[in-house]
Amino acid sequence: MQKRRLGNSGLEVSALGLGCMGMSFSYGAPKDKKEMISLLRAAVECGITFFDTAEVYGPFTNEELVGEALAPMREKVVIATKFGFDTGGISALNSRPEHIKQVAEASLKRLKTEVIDLFYQHRVDPNIPIEDVAGAVKDLIKEGKVKHFGLSEAGVQIIRRAHAVQPVTALQSEYSLWWREPETGILPTLEELGIGFVPYSPLGKGFLTGKMDENTTFDKTDFRNTVPRLSPGNRKENQAFVDLLGKIAQRKNATPAQIALAWLLAQKPWIVPIPGTTNLKRLEENIGATAVELTTGDLLEMNTASSKIKVQGERYSEGAAKWINR
Repeated sequence: MQKRRLGNSGLEVSALGLGCMGMSFSYGAPKDKKEMISLLRAAVECGITFFDTAEVYGPFTNEELVGEALAPMREKVVIATKFGFDTGGISALNSRPEHIKQVAEASLKRLKTEVIDLFYQHRVDPNIPIEDVAGAVKDLIKEGKVKHFGLSEAGVQIIRRAHAVQPVTALQSEYSLWWREPETGILPTLEELGIGFVPYSPLGKGFLTGKMDENTTFDKTDFRNTVPRLSPGNRKENQAFVDLLGKIAQRKNATPAQIALAWLLAQKPWIVPIPGTTNLKRLEENIGATAVELTTGDLLEMNTASSKIKVQGERYSEGAAKWINR
């Protein structure tokens, strides 16, 4: 597995990380714990060193799973987790400095570790100055409880203000062939400041894999039931993205998922996508994306073709979108 550095921070991770949320939360019922521990350890054996979790995933159970699975190989991996919601679930934002420090202590215990490698603010809290948030994480870094500070779904001005107090190592936000908003202001800012970028939902919550269509049904507890972009009618309209990926994939002897990830990897050398999966074959398929080479011509073709496709549906429901404060 190739390695990448997240900006100028010196934090080196595998070119692809693993998003762990779906093992415990949001994508239907929690998966079997023993199977997920085996999967996480298999990921390390395959060369993945970057694992993404959060206290709110479960809540708490995903951190516990990741901590137990990775404890025997802790020195080989980088674990990222997040603060920013009130304890108990996604019900209210809370980035008060004292709360951040409480979350860090609790996360350290659940993750069975002495230090959090990368500590993200999960969502910007409009009620707390970002300087206070960055200052709280700076204190944790001085105390040796956190190594690196990250933000998620933050806008340009928030990033700049936070970075002035405590250097930001990485921004985690949604980015994929069908959600390219970060290209406008975010990516140039990250490049200027030397901040790495960690795209979540790099496979469009599964849609860009080509494994679902308008007739696919989700478990009743799967949050994708609430995503406008993934309604049956919009899936039918958005199939054009999958068709484009499939066309390139056929030419490259790859899969649509591998092309979608290879496209992201080709954008900048400091971009590290974190596709999630609960399936070993899918994990191996995703890792295969690092071996796919897209030429300048391939990228131009994909960019030109995708620019002519109008995405149907918002990426979040109205209720979930309220947590995006830029």
